Amino acid sequence: MNEILQITLIGLGAGVIGTGSGAIIALFVKNPSRALLGFILGFAGGIMLAIVLSDLLPEAVEAGSFLTAFIGLLVGTLFVLYADLKIPHFHFFETTEELARFIRTGAILGLGIAMHNLPEGIAIGASYVASPAVGFTLAVTIALHNIPEGLAMACPLCAGGMRLRWILLYTAMAGLPMGLGAFAGASLGAVSPLVLSLSLGFAAGAMLYIIFGELIPGAQNSGSGHSGTFGAVFGTIAGILLLSII
Repeated sequence: MNEILQITLIGLGAGVIGTGSGAIIALFVKNPSRALLGFILGFAGGIMLAIVLSDLLPEAVEAGSFLTAFIGLLVGTLFVLYADLKIPHFHFFETTEELARFIRTGAILGLGIAMHNLPEGIAIGASYVASPAVGFTLAVTIALHNIPEGLAMACPLCAGGMRLRWILLYTAMAGLPMGLGAFAGASLGAVSPLVLSLSLGFAAGAMLYIIFGELIPGAQNSGSGHSGTFGAVFGTIAGILLLSII
C-alpha cells in the first residue's frame, strides 16, 4: 500500500474511532431526567474545559508563541460566534426550541472538534514520515484523546432527541478532518509551527465559546438544583485525569 495512503487511513481511523467511541459511551444514557440532563451537559462542558486549558492552549503556545496562540483563540471565538448567530436560522429538525438548542450546541461543538482534528492529523502525518513508530503511537494517543470530545458532542445531541444512528454518524464525521490532516502532513513531511499554533489556538477559542455560551448555560437552565454545577466540576476533574493518563 502507498505510504501516504496508509498514513491517511491511520489518521482517519484515529479521528473517526476516537470521536465515535465517545458517542457510543453517551448513547448508554437514554431519556435523562432534568437533573441527569443538567449533569450530563455540565460534565461535557467540564471535559472540554479541561481539554482547552490542559492541552490545546499549552500546545498552541509551545508550537508557536503566546501571540500566535492568542490570535488563533480570538479568531476561533469570533468564527463560532458568527456560526452561532447563523445556525439558529436553519431548521433541519421538527422539534421544540429547547431541544433545537441542544442540537445546535452539538452541531457547533462538532464543528470545533473537526477544526481541532485537522492540525492533529497534520501532526500524525508529519510524525509518521519521520518515524512510523512515533507516528503510530501518536495516532493511538490522539484517538484516546478524542473519546471525551466525542462524548461532549454526543451529549447535547442525545438531549435534543436526535436519532441514535444520526448521532453516531455526525460524531464520527467530526473525526474525518484528521484523515485530511494526516494526508497533508505526510505529503509535506513537516509542520509549520506558526500554522500549528494558530490552528490549535483557533480550536481552543471555538471550544471556549461553546463551553461558556452553550454547554454551561444549558446545564444550568435545563438541570435541576445544582446538578449542572456538579456535572461541570466532575467533568473538569475527569478530563484532567483522562488527559494525564493518556
